[in-house]
Amino acid sequence: ARPAEIFGLAGESGCGKTTVARMILGFEEPTSGKITYWRKDGAQVNRRNVWRTAEIQAVFQNPFETFNSLRQVDRYFFETLHNFGLAQGRKKAEERIDEALRTVGLSYPEVAGRYPSEFSGGQLQRISIARALLTNPSILIADEPVSMVDASIRISVVNLFRKLKEEQGMSVIYITHDLATAYYVCDWITIMFRGNMVEMGKAEEILMRPRHPYTELLRESIPQADPKQRWQRKTETVELEREEYLRAGCKFAGRCPHVMDKCKREVPPDLDVDGVFVKCFLYVQR
Repeated sequence: ARPAEIFGLAGESGCGKTTVARMILGFEEPTSGKITYWRKDGAQVNRRNVWRTAEIQAVFQNPFETFNSLRQVDRYFFETLHNFGLAQGRKKAEERIDEALRTVGLSYPEVAGRYPSEFSGGQLQRISIARALLTNPSILIADEPVSMVDASIRISVVNLFRKLKEEQGMSVIYITHDLATAYYVCDWITIMFRGNMVEMGKAEEILMRPRHPYTELLRESIPQADPKQRWQRKTETVELEREEYLRAGCKFAGRCPHVMDKCKREVPPDLDVDGVFVKCFLYVQR
């Protein structure tokens, strides 16, 4: 078996990252191609199948939307155990819940009987991660898990994913628009643009030496210490997004500094450039 890895999906909002996650979870069906789980075709695995949902769990962007404000958070833990047939009496359930919470730096007594409003965003996100751990999943999908968390505690949440990989052998699909945290936590990364994978490989290699022009632009857009640099950046319009999605050739042709005529007409090939997957005409016949 392959060792556990943290695999990043990175790109601007609207590039298709969350859609990929929803297809993996079975919330949406692919329009073409297929998703394979341990050599099993996802389309042939019923979305209600306990095996599938237990093996793959998710943590979403906004922890305040994950939990109903009128329900005590520990009820979600008991319901998860019940739904997956893992509840073996109240005492055993509490022990299992406490074990999951201690993995993320909390405990059952700290959570029992309390409502979401009694926790900070960082605490709620850790509680959300703990709930996902109850089924002992092989894969955890983390969709923008720190974007709604206070900057001062983001690193502690990100470190949880490294801990899960190293101590529990759990693989993580880390979805983000933040290349700084992706560089810190990911082993591998895919860069997406307008529904296309444009570059994929080892995270350090891609983020330190990007091949695709879009990856270069994305890396340069990381916020700088000088606030003037941030506010001088151009914001793209909805019209531009629509135009790029409908473009026949390379979706990035309208903004690429290296654009060629064929980029506007033809879909770029999938190339292996020094062990990195790149979708770009720049590397043809090099």
